[in-house]
Amino acid sequence: MTLDELAPQVRACTACALAQTRTTVVVGDFPANARLLLVGEAPGAQEDATGRPFVGKAGALLDELLSAAGLPRSQVAVANVIKCRPPDNRAPTRAEVRTCRGWLEQQVSLVDPPLVVTMGGTALGWALGPGRRLRDERGRIQPWDGRSLLVTYHPSAAIRFGPKGEPMAALRADLQLAAETVCAS
Repeated sequence: MTLDELAPQVRACTACALAQTRTTVVVGDFPANARLLLVGEAPGAQEDATGRPFVGKAGALLDELLSAAGLPRSQVAVANVIKCRPPDNRAPTRAEVRTCRGWLEQQVSLVDPPLVVTMGGTALGWALGPGRRLRDERGRIQPWDGRSLLVTYHPSAAIRFGPKGEPMAALRADLQLAAETVCAS
């Protein structure tokens, strides 16, 4: 199977109640030969409207930080743990993450990036299981599922805590580490 063959299956999913409230299934962006996959939490309102991940304020910040690290967004794969927007932008439930898990696992397998970067607590829980603290896991490359994993903050946390907050500094440093890692491999 290819990503192009998988996409219509993801778009047709009705496995959970989010299918009743979504506008669009946000499959993800997967440029050819991406060496890095960023994994966020869930689509927000703008993503639900456009069908693309990270197009709102968090996406603008992500694009800016990727560019500063020398990683053009056009060369980076981007997906979310769940593919449909939760009502009122609430965090996904564990049941929703479990239900949607197979789609992201297939995407990771098909993209086969050397490095996966999880952004935020939901993505951390998806990759390493519940009960892990982002602050304890972030900032280092670790082996994961036959590839490397880097845990960092979600861009929305960086926005929430402001330009001088810990999440912004950490996200900036972690994306720089991701760039150095994929450029070195």
